[in-house]
Amino acid sequence: MTEQPLSPFHPEQLQGTLSELCTVHDWLRWAVSRFHQAGVYFGHGTDNAWDEAAVLLAHVLFLPPLTDDKLLPVRLTLHERQAFIDLLQQRIEQRIPAAYLTQQAYFCELPFYVDERVLIPRSPIAELIKNKFANLLEPGFTPTAILDLCTGSACIAIACAYAFPDGQVDAVDISPDALNVAQINISEHQLEDRVFPVLSDGFAALQGQHYDLIVTNPPYVDAEDMDDLPEEYRHEPELGLASGVDGLALTRQILRDAAAHLTEQGILVCEVGNSMVELQYRYPDVPFNWLEFNSGGLGVFALTKQQLINSQHLFEEA
Repeated sequence: MTEQPLSPFHPEQLQGTLSELCTVHDWLRWAVSRFHQAGVYFGHGTDNAWDEAAVLLAHVLFLPPLTDDKLLPVRLTLHERQAFIDLLQQRIEQRIPAAYLTQQAYFCELPFYVDERVLIPRSPIAELIKNKFANLLEPGFTPTAILDLCTGSACIAIACAYAFPDGQVDAVDISPDALNVAQINISEHQLEDRVFPVLSDGFAALQGQHYDLIVTNPPYVDAEDMDDLPEEYRHEPELGLASGVDGLALTRQILRDAAAHLTEQGILVCEVGNSMVELQYRYPDVPFNWLEFNSGGLGVFALTKQQLINSQHLFEEA
């Protein structure tokens, strides 16, 4: 019988690795090879092995994202090498996304604390926030009352607060655990006076509240796709991913209730990802404005209050 090759993390294998690899470049290259060898999945803030390895190594070195090539020839201490190996082993063998290992993710170029109580920020809505929702809001109109529905880590809420310095943002979620993480981020960004965590099942706790801008990245993964998700997604809360058989259970509620919570100039921006196909099939007469992104991404639509009202009968029937 042929003997199985030793794991790259076996002590016998690591003895040579620790002595032979010295520089940042050496270790990034080695990590990329191990990722490809193990067939890990990327999709939680990075989309390739090099960037994923760089996230973990930057964390070990207490550095911001490794974007400066001048760092590549820098040598690692033995302690740093071992710490990097420990993270790589967890990433590969347990399929834990890098952001959970470092407990940090970037959204709109802002740092956020994350753990397994919330999804890892990765929404294309970031591009809209950076552009202050240009071409969606009426010219000269600046939202001052903003709702981030299904806030999770509060990354969208906080980024909106930075984009609109005069705005106040309600960061709403059904999960008390998620809101605890949101509060950490609100405090770290010193936005307690403008971003407010709210426990609510959809709009249920928002009676009488009206917003100039509702932004939401609700759960939208259908039952079939939930069964087929890569292992990395199993570390994320199912509550933030799954949304019924067709992926639209919560989106239907949002479409039905959003108009009642928008001001006259208000708009709804909602992400449904791959469920956009099902949404268009379910509501062929709704004039969804599907948005395009320079940085990639799909499945985000915008609707004005009037468009929602005009289609209200369709949402009520559903």
